[in-house]
Amino acid sequence: MTSSLESVLWLGGPPGVGKTTVARLLARRHGLRWYNADAHTWEHRDRAIAAGHPAAIRYEEMPVPDRWSAPMEDRLAMSLHHVRGPMVQDDLRALPAAPLTIAEGTPITPEVVGSGPALWLLPTPELQRDRLNERELHPGIREFYQHLGKVIVTEVRQFGGRVVVVDGSCGLEHVVTEVEGHFADVLAHGPVATNQSERRQLLRYANRAFVVQYQTFFTRSWARALGDTSDVVLPFSCECAREGCEEQVDLAVADFPAPPDGTSPPLLALGHDIYERQAS
Repeated sequence: MTSSLESVLWLGGPPGVGKTTVARLLARRHGLRWYNADAHTWEHRDRAIAAGHPAAIRYEEMPVPDRWSAPMEDRLAMSLHHVRGPMVQDDLRALPAAPLTIAEGTPITPEVVGSGPALWLLPTPELQRDRLNERELHPGIREFYQHLGKVIVTEVRQFGGRVVVVDGSCGLEHVVTEVEGHFADVLAHGPVATNQSERRQLLRYANRAFVVQYQTFFTRSWARALGDTSDVVLPFSCECAREGCEEQVDLAVADFPAPPDGTSPPLLALGHDIYERQAS
């Protein structure tokens, strides 16, 4: 049975505020499915190109350096910020209705959310600047992310959405606790994953999304000049599925267990094979 979006918790906000980290932790702690919009960026771009969207086509045809020196409004259009929302909705509707899904990303706008349970993490300008600087981004990308942040803040403030302002004065656990408190009623009623098999399927779903993200990225001729999936090392979630496990495994995308996911071995952090033996 597919979802009608009634089983979705929405978490939005500008780049650099920590949405991904918060959503990943909440999903693991509460047995939720984690949908990361960034992991579907290139799939969404392919859909937009197939639909003949001019900004998506212009992005692919434009030399890479020129993308980040274009006028800011052109950069915003080519980001597909306002185009990807319906695609996110389509992705979520295609998922099983249970367990609950926490969906996060910059395309999570008030228009996308509607009346669903939603929260936006909004960074102070200083915090966003510092976090983006930590990523060592191209100056044009950093400038765009700051502009996109202002667009998102304006959208959310005009909508009157519930927000948590993140200024860096409190740690990650404080932010997670605030988000948990906002969604407490929904989390209490579920449904959530309740056993190791269900939790493992959710962890594999999230991990596989990142694998597909880079596989799709490297189908582009201009991207292949940058390398391939063997050159990209990501921190994947440990799939031991033990309650309380928040370990990650650094692994090249090309070395991730091959599908089908129902029979391929779990990706385990060092020493976590003990939990496999205990469960068998």
